[in-house]
Amino acid sequence: MPNYLSPGVYMEEVDRGTKPIESVGTAVAAFIGYTERAVDTRNGESVSLLGKPTLVTNWSQYVQKFGGFMQGAYLPDSVYGYFANGGTICYVVSIRTVGTSDDPAMTVPAKTLVLADGEKGVKLLEFTAKQGGVVGNNIEVEVKLSPAAPAGAPEGEAEGGKKAAPGAAAPSEFTVNVRVSGQVRETFPGLTTAKGDKNVVTVLQTQSSLISATLVGKSELAPASGTYALAGGEVKTKAISLVDYKGSVSERRGLGGLEAFDDVTMICAPDLMSSYQAGEIDMKGVQAVQQALIDYCELVRYCFAILDAPPALMPQEVKEWRMQVNYDTTRAALYYPWIEVADMTGAKGRTRMVPPSGHMAGIYARVDDTRGVHKAPANEIVRTSLGLEVQVTKGEHDLLNPIGVNVIRSFPGRGIRVWGARTLSSDASWRYINVRRLFSMIEESIERGTQWVVFEPNDQFLWGRVRRDVRAFLTTIWRTGALFGTTAEEAFYVKCDEETNPPELRDLGQLVTEIGIAPVKPAEFVIFRVSQWSPES
Repeated sequence: MPNYLSPGVYMEEVDRGTKPIESVGTAVAAFIGYTERAVDTRNGESVSLLGKPTLVTNWSQYVQKFGGFMQGAYLPDSVYGYFANGGTICYVVSIRTVGTSDDPAMTVPAKTLVLADGEKGVKLLEFTAKQGGVVGNNIEVEVKLSPAAPAGAPEGEAEGGKKAAPGAAAPSEFTVNVRVSGQVRETFPGLTTAKGDKNVVTVLQTQSSLISATLVGKSELAPASGTYALAGGEVKTKAISLVDYKGSVSERRGLGGLEAFDDVTMICAPDLMSSYQAGEIDMKGVQAVQQALIDYCELVRYCFAILDAPPALMPQEVKEWRMQVNYDTTRAALYYPWIEVADMTGAKGRTRMVPPSGHMAGIYARVDDTRGVHKAPANEIVRTSLGLEVQVTKGEHDLLNPIGVNVIRSFPGRGIRVWGARTLSSDASWRYINVRRLFSMIEESIERGTQWVVFEPNDQFLWGRVRRDVRAFLTTIWRTGALFGTTAEEAFYVKCDEETNPPELRDLGQLVTEIGIAPVKPAEFVIFRVSQWSPES
């Protein structure tokens, strides 16, 4: 209470208004896997993004930082499918660069040797890609030797503009064109192997962003004209393990690095299956990583894991695998089968099979935006999908749906649709994805919106303000159709009074509010009972 020490008029500002609770976002995905590169260029300097959660808001931004589509990685296809299906914001955690490497010790650069002109088998220059890994394999170096000086031409000049000694030959000049995938990217005319400002080694080292040169022969020789393809570039990849996925909280890497981002609500690891297909991990390793994703979601509470079934499994095999891994959680869902998409890696094949998790995350985001988090992310078109790895029949679906395997099916005239909306929980109360995600949204929104309550006097006035603010928020949720009931009283209740806050709890510094919510659940089984009817005459 303020002290009044002398007569006068005093103005006081008293905060008696409501503290509105706003709904938190529910459609921010995180992707963990392999990328072509992981570099961010800032002020002309390259900063490694390997292992670090990086915000991406569109496909172009992803390509700028992580590269494009590629063989040996499913994460690019997953992120592309995420944005194509309605996703808007995501975080990318690259735990391996397949095309290049930010660690020079893990790359083998592409190189090519150039022979001396007119000297059979004599090596003169070696061109090397400046960026390690397989990227250099797309580079070609074209060498064009300048025409010989005509007879009677002045003698060559030595370094510094001085004339060379009588009888010394002028250094032969040549042009280097650097092509990437057949297109000329850099041109350097008037180069020589002799010392000076036009020395090929010096010029390429300081001016080229693509290649460097090393003189391996005599400087008085000229290179042979021709086109030389760089080759041999590769990345010496180390085996990815559970440790790489878990990462470190202190170093902000992997799953641990995501803990600092409260807005992440979905998580996918499509390249877990790349490791499995490459033989780096076995089926137990797949289970270990997926369990780590589930454990992470249980730890942070407001995140949901979207899991992929292993590739090339028939429905009976998926059922057996599901029973073996024995996941039981309300914070994860499993999708089967893999989907067929256009192959944009440049390979011969026109299509390729990819895990569905990224596309499913995009559908979650799309449904949240158009209908709300209370709507089950099912009976929705899978955009960019051209087909399915397996066409699941109605009878096979009857085996998979009860055990929490959400099947993607193709329907004539209706396209490829998600035809399941179940979590991996054995608890019937948390059977549906939308119920789990609705509660997560409400709980997180109330948690964030009531931080002002901490350290306030724990009395009847505070209880009343808490009841008022939470009721106002839940009323708004009910009006969107997310809660079941024709009136707000039927849809929810909020209790915060002497009964929930007896003296013994107040002495412990606790304020307890009890909230009951009636969520809407999807009409999973739609039944029409038809019979013959004979109206009375």
